[in-house]
Amino acid sequence: MKLHCMIQDALLLLLLSGCVGVLETSAIDLRTFTGCAVREFTFLAKKPGCKGLRVTTDACWGRCKTWEKPVLEPPYIESYHRICTYNETKMMMVKLPKCAPDVDPFYTYPMAIRCDCDICSTTTTECETA
Repeated sequence: MKLHCMIQDALLLLLLSGCVGVLETSAIDLRTFTGCAVREFTFLAKKPGCKGLRVTTDACWGRCKTWEKPVLEPPYIESYHRICTYNETKMMMVKLPKCAPDVDPFYTYPMAIRCDCDICSTTTTECETA
């Protein structure tokens, strides 16, 4: 087996086992990927009194293992839910164009440094409950 194939296989194994935090999208089939990774994301930064600005940043993306099973005692269900969420971020700032004179033109947003499958924390994430 060629050395570069062995290295690619080793890196893929590390990524799938959760040891690597950054997802190289060209090496993984995103339709079947299970895990959490940093991925490039573009959004429209806007606020009242300013024009919008397209911003490209890094965000968390992925699918985490989750399950539920019935049990005979209250609360009658045992569950394990993890979401793909930010583990480490860096705050970034851009200046929005054409803001009204009384509007602060600066817009702050988080950039993902590291992402993990973890419980949903309402302090940083909008969590849905059944």
